[in-house]
Amino acid sequence: MAERAEHERPVAGNTRRIEASVVTDFSDRMSYGGYLDLPTLLSAQRPLSRPEHHDELLFIVQHQTTELWLKLVLHELETARDLLRADELAPALKCVARVKHIQKTLTEQWSVLATLTPTEYAQFRGVLGNASGFQSFQYRAVEFVLGNKNAKMLPVFEADATATAVLTEALEAPSLYDEFLRLLARSGYPIPVSVLERDVTKAWTFQPELVPVFASIYADTSENWAAYETCEELVDLEDNFQLWRFRHLKTVERIIGSKTGTGGSSGAPFLKRALDLTFFPELYAVRTEIPG
Repeated sequence: MAERAEHERPVAGNTRRIEASVVTDFSDRMSYGGYLDLPTLLSAQRPLSRPEHHDELLFIVQHQTTELWLKLVLHELETARDLLRADELAPALKCVARVKHIQKTLTEQWSVLATLTPTEYAQFRGVLGNASGFQSFQYRAVEFVLGNKNAKMLPVFEADATATAVLTEALEAPSLYDEFLRLLARSGYPIPVSVLERDVTKAWTFQPELVPVFASIYADTSENWAAYETCEELVDLEDNFQLWRFRHLKTVERIIGSKTGTGGSSGAPFLKRALDLTFFPELYAVRTEIPG
């Protein structure tokens, strides 16, 4: 068979031919960069070190992308919470499934920051002043939505009206777990009234009377499949969150050792104590009660 003419080949000279139908005139059309507002996004990385240190861009991009993912996590968790309130369990679990994938990305992202050596970070750490990830209001909002609430965190954000509003709303609203328990109650499960009427502005604490309820769900998974599946999805969320916290801790230890944090915390010891925080303790406690 004769060779195809040069202009008919899909790839010639290691160059892909641009199809005639491809739009190239964006003088009056929406473009990729316009839709994503890339000029704003890509101009938001402004290193402060002088002369500019090569690795400061990495540090900024790492934290900015984390905040973008946290924005999506918060969006999905709030939607899941609202869907549970409306007894829409299946779409709520779809939101949770998406969050789990985002959590995996966030955890793996620490490996990029871990390429920053102590010597490299020390050369621009001073320009951060007291800026610290501790001050991430979106991270705190995610914790609040999952039930780990702490009103004492709010003063950190008093200078930021938007952050204060987001956190106050999350503090005062039922958590994802609260709404799941309320859904279980509406479905006929014996959730104690004291749990259903608890002060939702307080951090969730272990409720031993819930363990027998979950034990009954796990004892007959076929009969209680929807509740059982949701329990396991929540365990996945907490497990992923703890992996993220642990990876954060180990990255900090790798880069600054036992130095205090820029925001005034003790650094690694403070992060280590976060591993003792929990969202759904009854879903772990029930495992001890399952025979076998």
